[in-house]
Amino acid sequence: MDHGMVGSAQSGRLLVEVREEGSSAVVKPAGELDHHTADLLREPLDDLLAKGYARLVVDCTRLEFCDSTGLNVLLGARLKAEAAGGGVHLAGMLPVVARVFEITGAEAVFTVHDSVAAALAGDGAQGRTDDRAD
Repeated sequence: MDHGMVGSAQSGRLLVEVREEGSSAVVKPAGELDHHTADLLREPLDDLLAKGYARLVVDCTRLEFCDSTGLNVLLGARLKAEAAGGGVHLAGMLPVVARVFEITGAEAVFTVHDSVAAALAGDGAQGRTDDRAD
C-alpha cells in the first residue's frame, strides 16, 4: 500500500494530518474541531476530493471535541464524496465525539468503524460496522 504523507495543517487547538493509503486518503484531526478550527479540516478534505480521492477515512482517535461547525464540515465532505461515487468513513471515535453524532442523528449517514484498519478494509460497507466477527 502507498503510505505517502500528503501534508498537515495546525492551529493552536487542531492538527490535521493527511496521508494516502492506496485509493483512499486518511485524514487525522487531533484536538478540537469547532468554529475556529473547522477550515483546517475543510481545506484538506476539499483538496483530496479535488485530487480525485472519493473515499476518505477520517481517523477520529485523537479528535477530542466536535461542535456543529465541525459536524457540518464532515457532512459537506460526505455529500461531495458521495457525488463522486465514494464516501466518508469515520474511524475510532472517542465517546465524547460519538455522542455528538448520536444526538444529531449524523451517525446514521456515515459509515462508522472501530479502527482505521477496518475502515480501509471495508470498501463498499454501508452503515455502522462494529468490526467484530460474529
